Amino acid sequence: MPRPTMKDVARSAGVALKTVSRVVNGEETVAPATAERVERAIRELGYRRNEGARQLRQGRSQVIALVVRDIADPFFAAIGSAVETRAEKDAQVVMIGSSHDEPARERDVALGFCARRPNALILAPIAASQDYLLPEIADGLPVCAIDRPAHGLAADAVLSDNAGGMAAAVRHLHAHGHRRIGYLGDDPAVFTSRERVAGFRAAMAAHGLAVPGHEVRLGAPNPGWAATSLDTVLGGPDPVTALITANNRMTAEVLKLRRDLPALVAFDDLELAELLTPGLTVVAQDPEAIGNAAMDLLAAPAGQPREVRVPVRLIPRGSAERPR
Repeated sequence: MPRPTMKDVARSAGVALKTVSRVVNGEETVAPATAERVERAIRELGYRRNEGARQLRQGRSQVIALVVRDIADPFFAAIGSAVETRAEKDAQVVMIGSSHDEPARERDVALGFCARRPNALILAPIAASQDYLLPEIADGLPVCAIDRPAHGLAADAVLSDNAGGMAAAVRHLHAHGHRRIGYLGDDPAVFTSRERVAGFRAAMAAHGLAVPGHEVRLGAPNPGWAATSLDTVLGGPDPVTALITANNRMTAEVLKLRRDLPALVAFDDLELAELLTPGLTVVAQDPEAIGNAAMDLLAAPAGQPREVRVPVRLIPRGSAERPR
C-alpha cells in the first residue's frame, strides 16, 4: 500500500493542499475547526511528514553526524549516548560511524555523512589531516573534534586532561611507597600517547624520580609487543614495583598475559574492573562530559577555535594500593 501523501490528506479533509501544509508545520493561521478536520484525516490515513524533503528544502537536516574510532568501544559508545541524549532534546537524530583507526575510512565515513547535510559533525580524528573537511566548513558546517585535535583545519576540540591524569597516577603510586614505576604506552605517533607519556615523565620529575629508558615502553598494544614489554620492565635484578598502562587496550593485553603484576594503575576504566581481584585502580575519563561539551561548543556562536579540557579522576580499587 503506498504511503499517504499531503494530497491524500487534503482530499480526505476537503481542504486545499496549502492548508494541510500549514497545519503540518504548526502555523496558527488555520481556523480551529478546519485544523481539526485536517488532523483527523492525518490520524485516519496514518500520514507522516517527509522530514528528508523538508530539511533539504531548508538546506540542512536535523542530524548530528558522529564519527568515532569504534562504536563498540565502551568509551566511544558512552560519548555517542551522551550526544544522542542531547540531540533528542532539540528534536535531532544522530548518525554514528566508525573509522576503525583507518585514515581512508575516516575520510569516507565523514564525507559520506556530510553528503547528507547534517547540522554538525563530531569527529574523533585518526588521519594525519582532516583538511578534506575544509569545503564543508566553508559551506557552514560546524565541526568539533573529540579525544584528539583535528589537523589541517580550524575546529573546536574536546580533550581529556591526559597530563593531569598521569600526574594523579604517579602521585597515587608515590604515596604508596613506589619509586620505580614502569610505563606501557601506545604508539608515540598518536596524540593521546604523546600527551600521556609526557605527563608521566613530568610527574616523575616533579617527585624527583628517575625514568630509565627500559622502564618506558611505547608501541602498538598487541599481544607480542605487550609480552616483550612486560618482560623488559618486570625482568632484571631490579624490576619496577609499579606499572601504569596508558589505555584500555593496553591494560586488557597486560591482564591477559599475566596476573602476577606489581601495583597497577590503568588509564581508562574497563567494564567489570571492580570485579577483578584485586579491583583495578584506574584514571577514568568522562565520556558523558566529553559528549556534552562537544554539543555545547556546536550550539555556541562560531568564532576562533576553542579547546575544552575535561577533567579525569582516579578511582582506587585495590590494584595500586598494595605497598611496595
